[in-house]
Amino acid sequence: MLRRTKILATLGPATDDPKVIDNLIGAGVDVVRLNLSHGTHADHKRRAEIVRDRAQARGRQVGVLLDLQGPKIRIGKFKNDPVNLQEGAAFILDADCDLDEGDQERVGITYKSLIEDVSRGDTLILADGAIVLWVEEVTGGEIRCKVVVGGVLSNNKGINKQGGGLSAPALTDKDKEDIIFAASIEADYLAVSFVQTARDVDEARRLLREAGGKGGIVSKIERAEALDCVEEVIMASEAIMIARGDLGVEIGDAELPAVQKRLIKCARSLNKVAITATQMMESMIENQIPTRAEVFDVANAVLDGTDAVMLSAETAAGKYPVKTVEAMDRICREAEKQRKVRKSTHRINSVFGRTDEAIAMAAMYTANHLGVTAIAALTESGSTPKWMSRISSGIPIYALTPHVATRRKVTLFRGVYPISFDVTGCDSQKANEEIIDELLRRSAVRDGDLVVITKGDLNGVEGGTNVMKILKVGEHKRPIND
Repeated sequence: MLRRTKILATLGPATDDPKVIDNLIGAGVDVVRLNLSHGTHADHKRRAEIVRDRAQARGRQVGVLLDLQGPKIRIGKFKNDPVNLQEGAAFILDADCDLDEGDQERVGITYKSLIEDVSRGDTLILADGAIVLWVEEVTGGEIRCKVVVGGVLSNNKGINKQGGGLSAPALTDKDKEDIIFAASIEADYLAVSFVQTARDVDEARRLLREAGGKGGIVSKIERAEALDCVEEVIMASEAIMIARGDLGVEIGDAELPAVQKRLIKCARSLNKVAITATQMMESMIENQIPTRAEVFDVANAVLDGTDAVMLSAETAAGKYPVKTVEAMDRICREAEKQRKVRKSTHRINSVFGRTDEAIAMAAMYTANHLGVTAIAALTESGSTPKWMSRISSGIPIYALTPHVATRRKVTLFRGVYPISFDVTGCDSQKANEEIIDELLRRSAVRDGDLVVITKGDLNGVEGGTNVMKILKVGEHKRPIND
């Protein structure tokens, strides 16, 4: 059984050996993430080149996603050792303090405008929730706080405001330079951190296109403000990433499960892609097997319909990156056996606005009710297989395209598998025969199987899908019907 849910793995020091990347691809990685919060452009360019080289050697396509750092809202460093903050003690976040001069009483902050974003009564959360501060007053450059939840606080930890409300722009000067870099290495996706509105997405896309990049924009949902206009953000994006670390800190961990389910459902209903991220297999940074809680977490995301599940430090810096991917692969496959993952009423009562969209929906309805073994979509841009992938099904969707960028794009779509295929100059009947022959060569079908094919009357025309055919393998020299 082919795994439908895609696995997105972050590269880092633990994967720098080309043999490890080769093994990750062999274990089933579909897309790699390059985190621009760490490393140099040279590091990331080298990693992308190795991935593409090793994927090509295996006859695979692996997408490349570049993740922008976004605004750094962090504390500075402490002069000596990390400090131990006691509950009830006073502590100051000081915009005027040198970033290397923190002590038991105060520490500098990288985002000086934080003093304008907070006031008495606000709650600030540091180090992903390990430290909680209550704001007593803001005076001059000082945010004077009381420690509500204490503990050890070390250098450069992040700062969140409970409930949101930080004014830092989504795109920094560094991000704008990194967007040019993303275009230069032909990144398939660009993830924008701390998106607040659809305008942030539009700006990132404009900068990427101006730099010559053609990749899709992934909006990271990690600010409370984004939830207030999430449909507009999703519609402006090619995909969303449910970044549960910062999002959970801002909205509270108890609210996070319901929000995750809602975001996945909303993305699918709007024909967009959803990635579920952050701490999915966190224990495997040190251990060779996941916890039972992590197994349930990954499986529930699959059952909710996520397109992809993401690994961060587990593969970038963990001891067992390949074992982690193998474990995630097993969990996804088992979850996908459940009936709710393979049946769908998605958009059953919808009105379709485009012919190619209507063909995609009709193909999935037919395939799910006719005992079809495979769906083959001839595609220029990847739109038709993406629409198909919104429908829950156990039937593999093969995206046949001559364009390498399209093949890489669809690596993120649930249940879609790219194939390099060009029927330019073929008549319709010859194209049908070659499609079936290709699936036979891949052992994707056998004699007697039914295959649904979608294509356009005119080859090479984007958005031109207007034909659906049903063919029986072994009798595909003649079509059954249109």
